[in-house]
Amino acid sequence: MKNLVITLFVLGMAIAGSAQNKPLTKANYDLAARFAASKVEKMVFSTSVSPHWLKESERFWYSYETSQGRTYYLVDPAKKLKKVLFDNVKMAADMSRLSKDPFDAQHLDITSLKFINKETAIRFEVKSKLAEEDEKKDEEEDDMKEKKSDAPPKKVKRTFYFEYDLNTGVLKLLEDYKKPKEKPAWATIAPDSSYVLFSKNYNLYWMDKANFLKAVKKDKDTTIVENQLTTDGEQYYGFHSGSFGQTDQDKEKNKGKRQSVNVVFSPDSKKFALIRTDSRKVKDLWVINSIAEPRPTLETYKYHMPGEKEAPQPEILIFDFPSKERVKVKADTAKDFKDQSLSLMYAPDLAKNRDDDFKPDIWLAPNSDQLYFTRTSRDLKRIDICVADTKLGTVKTLIEERLNTYVETRDLGLVNNGEEYIHWSEQDGWAHFYLHDKTGKLKNQITSGPYHCESIEAIDSKNRVLYFLANGREPGEDPYFTHLYRVNFDGTGLKLLSKGDFNHTTSNNDANTFFINNFSRVNTTPKSELLDNLGNKVMDLETADLSQLFAAGYRFPEPFVVKAADGITDLHGVMYKPFDFDSTLKYPIIEYVYPGPQTEAVNKSFSVGMDRTDRQAQLGFIVITIGNRGGHPSRSKWYHNYGYGNLRDYGLEDKKVAAEQLADRHPFIDISKVGIFGHSGGGFMSTAAMLVYPDFFKVAVSSSGNHENNIYNRWWSEKHDGVKEVKDAKGNITFEYDIDKNTDLAKNLKGKLLICTGDIDNNVHPGLTIRMANALIKANKRFDFFVFPGQRHGYADMNEYFFWLRADYFCKHLLGDSEDSTDILQMNRDKPLSTKKP
Repeated sequence: MKNLVITLFVLGMAIAGSAQNKPLTKANYDLAARFAASKVEKMVFSTSVSPHWLKESERFWYSYETSQGRTYYLVDPAKKLKKVLFDNVKMAADMSRLSKDPFDAQHLDITSLKFINKETAIRFEVKSKLAEEDEKKDEEEDDMKEKKSDAPPKKVKRTFYFEYDLNTGVLKLLEDYKKPKEKPAWATIAPDSSYVLFSKNYNLYWMDKANFLKAVKKDKDTTIVENQLTTDGEQYYGFHSGSFGQTDQDKEKNKGKRQSVNVVFSPDSKKFALIRTDSRKVKDLWVINSIAEPRPTLETYKYHMPGEKEAPQPEILIFDFPSKERVKVKADTAKDFKDQSLSLMYAPDLAKNRDDDFKPDIWLAPNSDQLYFTRTSRDLKRIDICVADTKLGTVKTLIEERLNTYVETRDLGLVNNGEEYIHWSEQDGWAHFYLHDKTGKLKNQITSGPYHCESIEAIDSKNRVLYFLANGREPGEDPYFTHLYRVNFDGTGLKLLSKGDFNHTTSNNDANTFFINNFSRVNTTPKSELLDNLGNKVMDLETADLSQLFAAGYRFPEPFVVKAADGITDLHGVMYKPFDFDSTLKYPIIEYVYPGPQTEAVNKSFSVGMDRTDRQAQLGFIVITIGNRGGHPSRSKWYHNYGYGNLRDYGLEDKKVAAEQLADRHPFIDISKVGIFGHSGGGFMSTAAMLVYPDFFKVAVSSSGNHENNIYNRWWSEKHDGVKEVKDAKGNITFEYDIDKNTDLAKNLKGKLLICTGDIDNNVHPGLTIRMANALIKANKRFDFFVFPGQRHGYADMNEYFFWLRADYFCKHLLGDSEDSTDILQMNRDKPLSTKKP
């Protein structure tokens, strides 16, 4: 009997063993190639409605593209009427007849559509496929005139201009139409168009409308009158918008040319303000573009690193244009705000102005007498919301924000032109809105409770109603899903407007009577609808066409919830499986990470940006994205600031336990083969994971990581890790900064690590990755290092190459299978062999 029991036990164990999932050992390069970005963009078209609200009615138009082509619609919300703006078939026939170019209904290629003639007609343009004309050159090309050349003028495709009468349905070809020249990039035009601002040689200049029109027509017209407004500008303490991203040679060459300025105007155009920053003492940083032609170029720029005493010093200047006098705002009256930062408050853009040729920035105050701004201490624990007298430069503090961690805020919402203010604050641990009187005194808290208010969408001063986006209020939902709400200023009447268990984004007209609501989840088809301001559905607008994507084999990912390492906090993530998923196999798991604290790398809406998630999984992996304590700001202040003072390690334990919980639930996850990758902060985090948990994370690909945050930019590093303000007995203030670095743990590396960077990255300097390489070399570690020539923080036209570089690395070290041919066949077979002459 005993032997029989043993035999049955052994047999049972053998059967159980044979039923276990078998490890996947073959990479599927072809499936990943099928969903390259260049192919997906031909499978998925419009996924949201972007309205163009009209100026003289409540109507709006939009275009929406599906696999059948692009259609243009006109919607009258008041009449609950949606119709096509024109019949595509008839329009194509008329365009063909008038232009002699063949068009069809699915390929109209219309651009620059605008409503004209009291909204009774539209004007648009189309590039010819066949007709050519001489390239129109600017008249001022004096250097070209000096060069005598017999070369014929360059030919370009002709542009056809059409006008379509909405009432009669008649299309006209505008034979003699001359399109107004686009506003030059250097020109900042006042709201009333009476003057134009620009900079030259670091100083501020202006010209009147007549001379500006001359400059638009002929830039080097010697009769143009330029008026110099300042004389004290100099390099790194000037009035221009900056030269970041320019080589040293280009900066020298361009300083005498007209350049743009960043200013904000009073609504009546009589005054404007700007922030002028003295960066002369800020230390230099450099990148070298080794592949520049004809020889490598040097790019020098100011870069303030955390803890450094040589901080930029901003000042607010207000100019009275009629008198040409300026006033310096007394923004430094808070003497303990050493190395403060300043920010101007802007009026919200009007929806009806979307298609305007120029949209000047207007300051928040409804008059020219006041200027709203914020003043923030260097340690970011103190923010004053202030208003300045534009005549005297004196400052009044309206609202003070104080916390033991960094303070964040938003622009004020003005009620009745500043008789009251709506203020966004996290003072009770959650982001909410507060009503203040015009002196800044608190009247009442408008919203409250354990949820996050994100932004003001509209203010109805007459009816005293606030429209806002918030998340985390609806039970049973992903707490990051945003919804549109309305609430009375006294806190009563809170109402959900955009209903449904989805992530919602909205856009409203200026009268706040109607809202476009675009909504989806990662596992649903995007839809769009029109709502009124009570949340009633006026009509359905669109449903995205995903038919070709699904025909190619696409499958939605799967949202999930796990617990953080504390066993209490819910973490929300998304799992991406291979589209040929086989539940009897065992797959390596890869985490795509971004640690925050300004966001988390977890999609909430449907997205076609697949390279880091869906497409990566197709090679033969389970790919997950998951939040972590200290990540996204759109939860409690506690959650957001969990990593304050521990910027290296704070999110790693949550990433680890999340993968472990999923492996406990799903036998198809191989928890012995865990990979991790990310870019920028994710590059930093993925390498940190390999060094803090070297026996758990086995493979990492870390791109452009800020591995040593002590030499990353001050604003991010000091904010999220914290900087200590120290005041001595004499009142002198200094700042102390210290932070853990990835390089400190280089000796811990056990798995396979690929680090890479762009060699002219002027955001996360390549030096941060090179220092990581240096530390690994000194620790006698084998690792892989890759440099993308001529690339900045993003890899631009090398992104597809990077995808396959990363694919090879994970396939080789997690699956034991990768392609080793010199050619990346998946890229080469999609590249046409051109027969055109060079």
